[in-house]
Order: sequence, then structure tokens, then C-alpha cells
Amino acid sequence: MKEYDYIVIGGGSGGIASANRAGMHGARVLLIEGNEIGGTCVNVGCVPKKVMWQASSMLEMLERDAASYGIHAQLEKFDFHELVTRREKYIDFLHTAYNRGLDSNKVERIKGYATFVSDRVITVNGEEFTAPHILIATGGHPSTMSIEGGELAIDSNGFFALQQLPKSVIVLGAGYIAAELSGVIQSMGAQVEWAFRYGRPLRSFDQMLAENVMEIYQDNGVQLHPYYVAKKIEKTATGYTVTFENDETLSAEVVLFAGGRKPNTSQLGLENTGVTLDEKGFVTVDKFQNTTADGIYAVGDVIGKIDLTPVAIAAGRHLSERLFNGQTEEYLDYDLIPTVIFTHPPIATIGLTEDAAIKRYGSEEIKVYRSRFTPMYFALSEYRQKCELKLICLGKEEKIIGLHGIGVGVDEMLQGFAVAIKMGATKKDFDNTVAIHPTGSEEFVTMR
Repeated sequence: MKEYDYIVIGGGSGGIASANRAGMHGARVLLIEGNEIGGTCVNVGCVPKKVMWQASSMLEMLERDAASYGIHAQLEKFDFHELVTRREKYIDFLHTAYNRGLDSNKVERIKGYATFVSDRVITVNGEEFTAPHILIATGGHPSTMSIEGGELAIDSNGFFALQQLPKSVIVLGAGYIAAELSGVIQSMGAQVEWAFRYGRPLRSFDQMLAENVMEIYQDNGVQLHPYYVAKKIEKTATGYTVTFENDETLSAEVVLFAGGRKPNTSQLGLENTGVTLDEKGFVTVDKFQNTTADGIYAVGDVIGKIDLTPVAIAAGRHLSERLFNGQTEEYLDYDLIPTVIFTHPPIATIGLTEDAAIKRYGSEEIKVYRSRFTPMYFALSEYRQKCELKLICLGKEEKIIGLHGIGVGVDEMLQGFAVAIKMGATKKDFDNTVAIHPTGSEEFVTMR
């Protein structure tokens, strides 16, 4: 049996970050991954998604916006297959970069799937390994549809496996993945039918954001279908037909189900350990990423807290600082995590929604500032897409406890404002900051 100081199960963002940081501090580290290095983010998540979003944004610019600046460019061809090929080549480059980083920190790797024999022992490819510290960073996978014909729908992984762009797509789901892919696919030239269970998508985000997404997507040709709950999917001669509980039907070449994600915990042999799972199968952890079994930890999507790559990376690094660098009180604060959704246009958000703030503190303690305007990007265009921003402030001091925006460029605005809000900025702090003109971000410091 081989012994290590640290065994990391899962070579995604959180696992790699924690393994590298432990290796930097001199720990003997073993990293186990059954698929490609980089996990969901690099292979079938944020990296390929951002590439596709950038491509679709360029197409919007050329076909919708360029002429308003006197740029009369004609798109000769959009080669979706070439885009996919180049995207995958870039991902291969990232694999090499990740492996180079692991090598520099002397992190050993095994390709395979780990199973716990006990709290201190795992087996991979028939060989046993042990360590006093073991990290579960196995991530998650797309959930599947449990309706008749549900297996006929592709998921987000299936979208990234497409080699040709379909002419039409039905998107089922109301979360950020559905919102992002609906925008990407429509902007690439396919017709999107977006169906969701309730009256609006993105229900866990501020209502203002969802309202703007729906308005803008409708303007750009996405067909929205609120209160549509899928009941059955059938294969047809030209694609698929989805029948909904309201007896309406939609037909398209492809059906894409974006209904959330589930944790990768079922094949780990956790029944042989003291690790506790919640009712949805996520690993239960405390603020230090400790599971209920001594010496076993978990970070990333497998804990079901905030499924974002930078969160997994930060949690993994904090954990290794605590375990291998004497920082005994080190942990990640999961409060005030900035988030961007790469819709068309993007969404930026941090802190409480307006409804959540009122529910927590009472309406008399909350003051909301809003700005709605047309970005200068559209100043010369007949198409007048709006940008809307919101600040949510608490008490007489007007401490900013929520910031939300949708519009051109808000994805790049958010990071600096997130630092200020994390430091406890007030509305007065924003007011006392000189605006940068002409930009969209100046609206955050000039609201009245």
C-alpha cells in the first residue's frame, strides 16, 4: 500500500488547486482523475461555454451592430465545426498547462476512479493508497429527465459534443445554464424555443435580471414559453416533439435539457466511511470543508453550496493552507460571492436580491437605487438594448448588501465593485468615487 500526505480525488478546478497548493508546501500529493484533467469547467463547462459565448457575441456584433458604425461587413460563412475544432485544441492546450503546473509541484497522478475502503484507504485500478488527509473534489454531472422519452434530450455535455449547429433547439430549464445556452444558440443563428416551469427563469436571482433577460431575448427572436412543463419527448422525421403538461407541443431538431446538476458521490464507496450525505446526495461539510469523517474533506460542486469554479479553487487553496502551512483557522467565506451569467447581454450579481433583503431585514431598512439606460455601444443604432443596474442598501448607513446588473460589459465591471462590497462599502463610498466617463460602470457611482 502506497502512502501519501494528501490524496485528492478529482482533477477538476478545486482538486487541482488544492493539490498544487499542498505540493507547494512540501506535501506528498496524489491526484486521481478518471477523465480529462480540468474537470467540468475546462472540458464541458465555463471554458468552452465562454468560447461559444464570445463567438456568438461576435456574430451579433457583425450582423446586428456593425452597420450602425458605418461598418458594412458581410459574413461569408460561420463554420460551427471549425469553431468546435479550435475550441477543443485550446482545451488540449489547457490540459498540458495543468499537467505542467502539477509537475512543478511534484503532484503524482493516476488516471482512474477511486473507491473508499475505509476513512484512510482508497483503491484505484486494483491498488490501495492511504493518507491522513483525503479530499473529495469529484464535482457533479448534468441531471437527466425522468419523463417519457427524456433520454432523447441532450444535456450541456451533449451541447458541447455537437459538431454542427442545429437549425432549431428546444431548451428546457430555467437556471443559468438554460439562460446562457439559449442566448448562445440563438445568437449563432438557430431558432430557440425556451420553455420553463414558472412565470420567469432565473428565479433565484434578482427579479429585475430575469425580467430584462426575457425582454431582450424576445427582442432577439427567442421564443419564450413560461409555465411549460415537459411531459413527453418523441422522435419525429425531422427531429423531436415535446409535449407539455398544458397539452401544447413544440418541435425542433434538438431538445436540450438544462435542469441542474447532481453530485458525483454514488460510486465513491462512501458507505465505507463516516462521511454523511444530505438528502440530495451532496457531501455535508462545515466551514473548514471538513466532512463528518475525520481527515476527509470536500470542496466544489460535490458539496452543493455555490457551484462556481473560482469558489472551488479558493476553497481548495484555503484548505491546503490550513492542512499544510500551519494556517489553522483558514477557511473560505462563502458570503458575498460575485457571479456572472453569460447571457446575451451578460448578468453580474453579488449579495442579496431585493426580495431576500426585504425578507431578512424588513422593507423599512432597505433602500433600492436603480438605473436604466442605453449603453453608448448602441448610441448610433436603431436597436436600443437597455442596461439596468441596481444597488440594495441597508439601514441609515446604507451599506451595500446587493449589486445587480444586466447589460453590455457588466461582466467586466463586477470584480472591482465586488472588492468594495466585500470590504463593507456604503452608498456614500460609491457617491464619493469620481465616475469614469463615458462608461456604463459610472452609473453605479452616480445613482440618486
